[in-house]
Amino acid sequence: MAVTLKDVATLAGVSVKTVSNVVNGYAFVKPDNRRRVEEALAVTGYRPNVGARNLRRGRTGFLALMVPELSIPYFGELAGLVITAAQRRGWSVLIEQTQGTRARERATLDSLGPHLVDGALVHPEALEAGDFPDLDNGIPMVMLGEHAVDVPIDRVAIDNVVAAHTAVSHLLSLGRRRIAAIGVNPARGTASLRLEGYQAALADAGLSVVDSLLAPAAKYHRAVGAAAMKNLLALKEPPDAVFCFNDLLAVGALRAAAERGLNVPGDIAIVGFDNTEESAFSLPSLTTIAPDKAAIAEAAIELIHGRLTIGTDGAPREIQPPFSLEIRESTVGVEAGAG
Repeated sequence: MAVTLKDVATLAGVSVKTVSNVVNGYAFVKPDNRRRVEEALAVTGYRPNVGARNLRRGRTGFLALMVPELSIPYFGELAGLVITAAQRRGWSVLIEQTQGTRARERATLDSLGPHLVDGALVHPEALEAGDFPDLDNGIPMVMLGEHAVDVPIDRVAIDNVVAAHTAVSHLLSLGRRRIAAIGVNPARGTASLRLEGYQAALADAGLSVVDSLLAPAAKYHRAVGAAAMKNLLALKEPPDAVFCFNDLLAVGALRAAAERGLNVPGDIAIVGFDNTEESAFSLPSLTTIAPDKAAIAEAAIELIHGRLTIGTDGAPREIQPPFSLEIRESTVGVEAGAG
């Protein structure tokens, strides 16, 4: 005979409503009651009938997550955090990668609807503002990441301009003056914003942007970063520091510098962006901008939950999670970085 909520409540000495709140992930449960319910759940082996529950609610029990490339560590790490946050609300997550192409992003959004998912979290790279008015999927949608498109949907993103400014200001504070940027790509919204922050930091220091120090990147992969760094080092006046628009570009840049026999940061300092796990274990370890990825995931899930609870009407909300600058060996050296 299947274990019921009432069975769990009797064993725990609490109400059925309290057990339901714990099972459904509601935060406002007294710690002692939550502990007793969780112990009773473990003893009884209770498993909720998710299909029946979602059917009663008129929901599918699934969310969609659209990202450019799971092979890029930032998106893989973010996806894991989204799955964890969604599970606490009783959702499973369907993941689609688009390779950052406009056609694939559009096709993915066109395929979504209330028959398939309860909501969607999207991280577009190529979609334009004009693509969104026709995309009436009938589900709440949250945009992840800051993009230069003005569309009336909820979004969660750090301030990429300020974050990039912070990274470059750190390099300037170390006395670096020929600071290159690897990752320039007008087709990527985040790239444009990070370039804006880079330019603003130089301007605040009274420095002009040197076009030869702007390295384009069609993809944000290690090999692209390595190739861009080799080109920069071949300049008559090479840079003394590099700001890379993601950690993979920076890891590639580190490799190219090592192959050239340069000391990092003695000869050239390098900063990345994303604080992926790899950045802490590169040699030297990588100074990088660290978005609060857990906060991004939690905020996005809560926005979806809120829209489903109170309705999809109302002005779009924008949540800006914090970020920090993780200072490591690639800018301050081994001894300073260890401190």
